[in-house]
Amino acid sequence: MLAKKMTMGLVVGNRGFFPDHLAKTGREEMLRALQAAGMDVVALSPEESKYGSVETREASKRCAELFKRNRERIDGVIVTLPNFGEERAIADTLRLADLRVPVLIQATPDDPKKMTIAFRRDSFCGKMSACNNLKQYGITYSITTLHTESPDSPEFATDLQWFAAVCRVVNGFRNLRIGSIGARPAAFNTVRYSEKILESQGISIETLDLSEVLGRIERMKDNDDLPQAKLAAIRQYVDSSGVPQGALLKMAKLGAVIDQWMAATEVAISAVQCWTSIEENLGVVPCTVMSMMSNELLSSACEVDICGVLGMHALQLASGTPSALLDWNNNYGSNPNKAVCFHCSNLPKHFFRSVKMDFQEIIAGTVGKDNTFGTCVGLIKPEKMSFARFSTDDTSGKMRGYVGEGAFTDDPLNTFGGAGVVEIPNMQRLLRFICEHGFEHHVAANLSTVAAAVHEATTRYLGWDMYWHKRQQGEC
Repeated sequence: MLAKKMTMGLVVGNRGFFPDHLAKTGREEMLRALQAAGMDVVALSPEESKYGSVETREASKRCAELFKRNRERIDGVIVTLPNFGEERAIADTLRLADLRVPVLIQATPDDPKKMTIAFRRDSFCGKMSACNNLKQYGITYSITTLHTESPDSPEFATDLQWFAAVCRVVNGFRNLRIGSIGARPAAFNTVRYSEKILESQGISIETLDLSEVLGRIERMKDNDDLPQAKLAAIRQYVDSSGVPQGALLKMAKLGAVIDQWMAATEVAISAVQCWTSIEENLGVVPCTVMSMMSNELLSSACEVDICGVLGMHALQLASGTPSALLDWNNNYGSNPNKAVCFHCSNLPKHFFRSVKMDFQEIIAGTVGKDNTFGTCVGLIKPEKMSFARFSTDDTSGKMRGYVGEGAFTDDPLNTFGGAGVVEIPNMQRLLRFICEHGFEHHVAANLSTVAAAVHEATTRYLGWDMYWHKRQQGEC
C-alpha cells in the first residue's frame, strides 16, 4: 500500500552577488531529486524570474501567487539554497503565500576544490540567515539531518521521505473528523478524553449512538445489495469457514451501516463501542469489520478510544500502511526489553503472519460463544515497528503523547486473539514514563520506522507535548 503522491512547492534562493549560475543548476538538481522521489512540483519557471529563483520582492510576490493558486495541491514547501540566498525574499514568499504547510530548508554544500568567487556557494552560512528570518516572521520550518546536503545525495533522499511523512501527518490532521460509534464502556475510564481540546486542534468528533446502528441493521433486509456486497468482502478478506452464516450476515449489516454513515458524515476514522453491548444486542463482535477498515487505511479503534485512533491515524499517514491498536499487555519472561502486545482482536490483516476468524474468548465467558464470533486471530509477523500514544491533558488544556520504535519478534507465543512479542530498547524506562505520567494502556502500532516524522509533525507543527523514546548511548 502506497501513500498518495505528494506535491511540493519549491523556493529557490538566490543572491545576486554570489554566482547566480548556481541558482540555475541548483533548481535543476532539486527538480530532478523531487521527481526521482515521485513528487510533483510547483515552482517558478526561468521565464517567470531569473532562473526560476526568488531574489527580489517582485519574484517573491510572483512565487506566492503561484503557490496560492495551487494551495489545494501543495503538501509542503522545499526551500533550496544553492548559494547564500536572499533570506528576506524567501521569508516574504512564505508569508505572502500563507500556505500553513510544513517547510524544509536545504542548503547545498561547497566543494573545497571550488572556493573561488566563480563557484563559492556560502549556503552553509545562508541557511542560518534564512532560518533566522523565518523565525522572525513566525514561520515554522524543519531542517535537514546534515546542515548541508546535496539534492542528489542519499542523505537528502532519506530526509525528503521523512519530510513527506511529516507533511502527511500535519495535513491529515487538519479538519479531521472522527466517528465515535457508541458510548465509552463504563469500565474504561482510561479512554476518557476532551472533545473541546481536540476541537481546538481542528479535530472534530461525530457521534453515532449504538441504538441508531442497531435500528438501521434491523431495517436492512438480508438480500439488500449493501449487506450482500459486504458479506462477499468479508469472506474474501479472512478465512471464516468455522463461523456460522448468520453471524457473518450480522457482521455484513454492521459493516454496511458504518460504511454508509462514515461516507454521509465525511468521517475519516472511527472508534467503536464493543464491550459488551454489540455482543448482547446484535450477537457478534465488530472486530472483523474494524479490521477491514483499518486495513483499508480507515483506522478504527475499539472501546471508543478516540485518542488511540488518533495515534493509529498519525502512524498510518506517516507510513502509508495500516495501523493497529494494542494493549501493553504482558511481560515476556524475564527479558526487561520485551513485552506481549495483544488485542482480542481487530488488528488489520496487514499485521498477521496468518489469520482466521474465530470467537472472542474473553467476552464469551460473559455473553456466550455464539454471540462473539468475528475476531481476527493470529500472531503478528516479525517486523520493525513504530508506536505512538496521544492523550488530552484536561488539566493543562493541551495535547500530549509519546512515540518510539522497536520490533516485533518471532518469539513463540501461545495465546488467543491477535498478539506478538515486541522488543524495545530500554523498555523499562518507557514503561516507567507511561506509568509516571498516567498514560493509557492502549498504544497504536505500525509496521514501519516513522517515529521521527510523527514526532516532528506533532511537536513542531501541531505544538503538542511529546516524549520521543530513543535509544541512549550505552543502552541495550
